[in-house]
Amino acid sequence: MKNKSSYAVNSGIFVSERSANPIDIHVGARVRLRRLMLRMSQDKLGENLGVTFQQVQKYERGANRVSASRLWGMADVLNVPVEYFFEGLATQNEAAGFNENDQQPLIYDLINSPDGVQLAAAFSSIVDPKVRRQVLQLVRALAGKGAEDDSPAE
Repeated sequence: MKNKSSYAVNSGIFVSERSANPIDIHVGARVRLRRLMLRMSQDKLGENLGVTFQQVQKYERGANRVSASRLWGMADVLNVPVEYFFEGLATQNEAAGFNENDQQPLIYDLINSPDGVQLAAAFSSIVDPKVRRQVLQLVRALAGKGAEDDSPAE
């Protein structure tokens, strides 16, 4: 029996009304990522959308859902197609937190850290795969992790 503090997400998955929906968190993280890549403030994005910077913060955290019309406006202001906000979104079960190999929290932590977006942008601009590998090895060494994973940095 469903209580009043929960609601169904499509296939009967129940999520507390107080916790953010994983899809809303993903969309919000993509909004934040794109905004930071453009070096746009929350205030400027809010101004262009006709909302306060506090509302932009809530969208980015996934605390407030983004309506279809607002998402369309965000895509226009951030110069991306609407699909951009859903890229990398896993299947419904994975989005609901049932993916055993889920790396999404790591991505969200990186995007939400003060230097994470700058680090990702700088790393992405490195063209030489050998240099990228060396940067990855340096970061692992600084983090106290060995080079146990020899998968290529792409």
